[in-house]
Amino acid sequence: MAALSQHHRRYDLESDLEKALNRVDFFRLFHGIALRYGFEHFGVLQLAAEQEGSNLSGKLALHDLPAGLAETYDQRHRFSESDVFQSLHSSTISTVWHAQTPSPEGGDNELLGQLGFDLAVCVPVHAPTGARYAVLYLGDIEDIGRQQHMQLCYESGCVFDYFYRIVLSAKTGMGLTPRETEILRWISYGKTASEIALIVSVSEHTVNSHTATILKKLDVVNRTQMVAKAIREQIIL
Repeated sequence: MAALSQHHRRYDLESDLEKALNRVDFFRLFHGIALRYGFEHFGVLQLAAEQEGSNLSGKLALHDLPAGLAETYDQRHRFSESDVFQSLHSSTISTVWHAQTPSPEGGDNELLGQLGFDLAVCVPVHAPTGARYAVLYLGDIEDIGRQQHMQLCYESGCVFDYFYRIVLSAKTGMGLTPRETEILRWISYGKTASEIALIVSVSEHTVNSHTATILKKLDVVNRTQMVAKAIREQIIL
């Protein structure tokens, strides 16, 4: 994907973002942000209409929560009725939640207590299409300073912007460039790297480099899986 003009935007983590091609890469980036600010876990939530009664596990587009935690929560609670969910539908301001923060119904913060963490930061973000998401950070630290909170919000916005454009919005083409799609098509025809190099007038090294990038973008490990997924996703016919 072509870099956006730096006259309009400046991204922190730019070198890492330019290398991020799939969910695994963005998992590492979000996880790294969480650890850098003292949190243990993150979750990228996709928000829908407030009236839509969806569970927590169904809203997680990407996360590193302990295995089974979201599913266990869903067996006992309704995320759409939680204080954090309601807040996300009443404000677009990033919010810090403490386990002892009174909930609107009285008592301690319900979601944190139910998930078993002391502190959460919820950063609302949105896609260019207007679709709303939020990045949730969870941990057992006591608090986060104002400056750290602001930086956390900015870094989360930068990573989410790339994550949405490269992964979440890549329903067609899986983020492949026209040249990568062309090489993928020749691979599906059974052509070798040297044959493809002659056909598209590039070096064999360039073909192999493109092939490695395609494998990473499609999140597969070999050429057979790559072609099968490309056909399944209708990238090539």
